[in-house]
Amino acid sequence: MLASPRSLSATGTRAATKIQRLVSSCGIVAWFVQDATVPLIAMEYAFGGGATQDPTDKPGVGYMVSGLLDEGSGDLDSQTFHERLDRRAIELSFGSTRDHLRGALLTLEDNRDEAFDLLRMALTSPRFDAADVERIRASMLANLRRDSTDPSSLANRKFLEVAFNDHPYAREARGTIESVPKIDVADLKGYVRRVMAKDTLKIAVVGDVDPEALCKLLDRTFGGLPAMAESMPVPDVVAATPPQRVFIPLDVPQTVVAFGGPGVRRSEPDFMAAYVVNHILGSTGLTSRLFREVREKRGLAYSVHERLVWMDHSAIFVGNSGTPADRADETVEQIEKQARRIAEEGPTQQELDDAKSYLRGSQMLALNTSSKLARTLLQHQLDKLPIDYVKKHNAVVDAVTLEDAKRAAQRLWGQGLLTIIVGRSPMGAARSTTVPSAATSSSAEQLGATPSPEIPAKPN
Repeated sequence: MLASPRSLSATGTRAATKIQRLVSSCGIVAWFVQDATVPLIAMEYAFGGGATQDPTDKPGVGYMVSGLLDEGSGDLDSQTFHERLDRRAIELSFGSTRDHLRGALLTLEDNRDEAFDLLRMALTSPRFDAADVERIRASMLANLRRDSTDPSSLANRKFLEVAFNDHPYAREARGTIESVPKIDVADLKGYVRRVMAKDTLKIAVVGDVDPEALCKLLDRTFGGLPAMAESMPVPDVVAATPPQRVFIPLDVPQTVVAFGGPGVRRSEPDFMAAYVVNHILGSTGLTSRLFREVREKRGLAYSVHERLVWMDHSAIFVGNSGTPADRADETVEQIEKQARRIAEEGPTQQELDDAKSYLRGSQMLALNTSSKLARTLLQHQLDKLPIDYVKKHNAVVDAVTLEDAKRAAQRLWGQGLLTIIVGRSPMGAARSTTVPSAATSSSAEQLGATPSPEIPAKPN
């Protein structure tokens, strides 16, 4: 995972309002914020594709590629490549989500030429040496074996299978125990050839470099890529209609619950209303309805939260909780009750005002480093938002009315929940009043479908 860079000063944060759209001589487009507050350059970029472009019988190819791109390229083997990075304190990272192959670069301005050159090599001439492929494969398989007995992983995987059936979003983005051993170097090279092309490339850069110099760096780094991707078409899909409930027996002390249903696409007019009202019901903070009713009042779970997940071809909301096995029924009942209540009644005006106040303030915290700002600008491009959306965001939040929030709540939760329960049968559960450990609470991020611009950790 890319390490956190130094924070931008207030001047750097204000620079978010001065976003330039650069077009290089090779036609490479980037959103750019010039900021000389600190001598850093942060770049985030993405190619369309991700796990949806894995061969149907070999899920995990894109994820394996993301783990191998910095394991040597050109005439540099893995050790030499990493020595070059370490010597200049250059940070490269790669990750695969369901819709995109993503990457990030962070470098001191003095080392920019070498940093961009190493990235060019990683993108255009990855080696995929046998020893490196087998090391990454072994790591992926070890993680998959661990996940096969992990209740959170089982719940999240089953949720996607039920929600998306035979759509590519239902496949395991990190591969399966059956598919990963079958992935060969030809698959990896084929994925790179088909996916990493200029027509789907989105780039955001923040840092201490002038526009002319940056355009030359972009041409040198990305200009040699194929002009057009050879992407397999991916259809739009609506998640399965609730209510549905699936129980997976597993002899573990803590029962895990994953719940959700169809969401709101980022391009839809109701998106921001849904985002605000979802914060009221299930944010990760201490003020959400789910936290108060499930955790605070009844002590049923250490953590319970819900989030919107929007993708290129669908959208869902998904939540997670962990609870003692003998209290799983009560936990699910309370989650369903709170979802039903807000669907029927909507939020109060006070809840709406408080949520909007929080979301306005959190906007600035999301932009307080060069890498965070670059990541946000990249996500805005992927979401097809206007280049000045950073300035418009708070006004969009403020525009959500109580009627908007009530309508969004009815749309999200009016049909009930798709619920996956993994754990012991309630009849066989030992009596317990212990609140589950934070370490075993699950996260929606494990779905691998999160729209968050964070780059997933690579297998190693």
